[in-house]
Amino acid sequence: MSGSRVVIVGAGHAGGTAAALLRQYGYEGAITLIGDEPIPPYQRPPLSKAWLKGEADADSLALKPIEFYAEAGIDFRPSVTVTALDRGAKTVALSDGASLVYDHLILATGARAIALPIEGKDLAGILFLRTAADAEALKAQVGPGKTLVVVGGGYIGLEVAASGRALGAAVTVVEREARLLARVACEQLSDFFQARHEAEGVGFVLGATVTGFEGADGRVSGVRLDDGRLLACDAVVVGVGAAPNDELAKSAGLECARGVVVDLDARSVTDPAVFAIGDVACRPMPIYDRMFRMESVPNALEQAKQAASAITGRPRPAGECPWQWSDQYDVKLQIAGYAFEVDQIITRGDPASGRFALFHLQGDRVQAVEAINSPPEFMMGKTLILNRTPVDKAKLANPSISMKEVAA
Repeated sequence: MSGSRVVIVGAGHAGGTAAALLRQYGYEGAITLIGDEPIPPYQRPPLSKAWLKGEADADSLALKPIEFYAEAGIDFRPSVTVTALDRGAKTVALSDGASLVYDHLILATGARAIALPIEGKDLAGILFLRTAADAEALKAQVGPGKTLVVVGGGYIGLEVAASGRALGAAVTVVEREARLLARVACEQLSDFFQARHEAEGVGFVLGATVTGFEGADGRVSGVRLDDGRLLACDAVVVGVGAAPNDELAKSAGLECARGVVVDLDARSVTDPAVFAIGDVACRPMPIYDRMFRMESVPNALEQAKQAASAITGRPRPAGECPWQWSDQYDVKLQIAGYAFEVDQIITRGDPASGRFALFHLQGDRVQAVEAINSPPEFMMGKTLILNRTPVDKAKLANPSISMKEVAA
């Protein structure tokens, strides 16, 4: 193994973690970590929160100090992209003219924000939030006296709205659907977050489509809606979803289905020398008996463990329950599982108290839980989902009965 080489394409949370785990698991061969950003791997969730509010920077969010990579014998190459993948020769061509041979290739290329293909989309001041550079650009343009329009009422959009208000900006969220979080949460949770944001002064325009951006002197000054209204603004954040960066994989003939199709070792089903992890992977979800592409830090970490274990010959890690979170104001939302094929939602606790959980059930089994400021419900919910444990619905709905007793 000492004479072999792993090349990791993408230096985000997934790629950076995979590089560190390979060394932790005893891999002695060469490791090259290729990243298109100028800084080492860092945590991305705080970009929409702590970074915007000036509470974090590249150093504080770094997964490892920059010195770690040299000390661990990891060849970190920032500001470089892979331009071509030759699976026959097991080589990758880099944007700086170099070429690398690999024994194992890990694709951790992540996902990119979806742009709106409408008039004015290239005006200055129309921003996205995927990278530290994006967050820094946005931070420079929001503050007291500024008006921010957020296009997209998903979690990223709402987190940006919360941070914008904390910075003193006027914020309006435009959502195409009739309610917030329509694609990712139930109606009760949508109503809760809308009320919480409105209490903080955020405005909402629901059921409206953005048809164009208007500007002056090359900079955005307004957002045009399908009903003719024009929302004046100083900056816009577009948060309408993300698409996997799987073009390199497709060009090399790897099977993709809105992401690189992999097995439970995060190994490509097309080529055993290639792995895909994080936002770019379409992976099995045994709990739900389906394939799915997940965008979350826990998923990136789990798949990094899978790939590093397979490459170093360690046993496959135990399966995990997928989870994610969102912080907005004093609200911590923790989500476990996915609400696939749900036939009932049980509310545990009182939403008016700001502390409750929504359990999504299929029969007597929990498929997902959305927990607002309720860590016990989240933690035990994860266990119930992973173990497919039947629950007593009456006990689950009664907050006076502990979650340990519910799960017993």
